[in-house]
Amino acid sequence: MHHIKKWTSALLLSAMALISQPLLAEQFVAHDNYEIHYNAFYSTFIQPDVAQAIGIQRSKRRALVNVSVLQKEDGEKKPVTAIVKGKATNLIQQVQTMDFKKVDEGNAIYYIGQFGFTDDQVMRISLDVQPDPNKPAYTVKFEQRFYEE
Repeated sequence: MHHIKKWTSALLLSAMALISQPLLAEQFVAHDNYEIHYNAFYSTFIQPDVAQAIGIQRSKRRALVNVSVLQKEDGEKKPVTAIVKGKATNLIQQVQTMDFKKVDEGNAIYYIGQFGFTDDQVMRISLDVQPDPNKPAYTVKFEQRFYEE
């Protein structure tokens, strides 16, 4: 099972690395000694076998949110685990709660959530990211317009 998990993670990262940067623009915010990196992209960018292996539904009307957390320590940045929760809201206030799946490669840790959209729809994404269970979560908010492919 461990080999399958590593293989799946490697395929996911390879698929994500091939996506053109304008479509997968990654942003981050800094809080205390953490960097929270996030981006949203179309679920069809992930290959079918990889999507199935990690339980992601591919559709021309589904998008993914990718979150990773780096801890800054002694001039270095290392991936850390976090509790990640999120929701996607459209402009008429319809809310979808996202369940995030953890992908752990050892040298990289990602959290993937998904939501649905209709063509030419602006979605407001709100994330609560809690790298330290003894401290409050950090909130990250952004908007992105999605189109059916």
